[in-house]
Amino acid sequence: MKRISISPKDFQTRIHHLWYHQSLLLSSGDFSKNEFNCMTVGWGSIGTMWSMPFVQVVVRPTRYTHQFMEKYSDFTVSAFGREYQKDLNLLGTKSGRDGDKLTETSLTPIKSSIVAAPGYAEAELVIECKKMFSSTFKPEEFLDPTIEDKYPNKDYHTVYYGSIEAIFGTEKYLATNINSDS
Repeated sequence: MKRISISPKDFQTRIHHLWYHQSLLLSSGDFSKNEFNCMTVGWGSIGTMWSMPFVQVVVRPTRYTHQFMEKYSDFTVSAFGREYQKDLNLLGTKSGRDGDKLTETSLTPIKSSIVAAPGYAEAELVIECKKMFSSTFKPEEFLDPTIEDKYPNKDYHTVYYGSIEAIFGTEKYLATNINSDS
């Protein structure tokens, strides 16, 4: 797959579609030590915070990936074409605690350009991030009472904000009709 380097100011996508319909693969750990885990995520955001481009993801403490997110200072999020949906479904439902779930997929982890966490050879988009903030959701701070319904086991997500350090994507993620000075 041919990916190009994309500046955050030139990155474009249909954000809700990316999270809700396409899903992303979150990876954290150290590729060079073969100590990493990944999981499919469908909740998060991409935007600007503290004058920096960011990706925000949430991970429940019961997920194996949580310990990698806590231990390591960076992560990647990767998007794939529809032909990889079966792989993403498996990676979102099977735990890495029980073995190397990546071997059950057609995905190939690869070295990232800046961060220790891997990207994937088959990904059409890889965003490399360094953690800049994390916090655990507190139910008493939910303003919408229906949010509590998402937590029947009281396993409240930890939210992680990562500054975008690098983006590599196919041409479809490159904004071509923008003024580069704005």
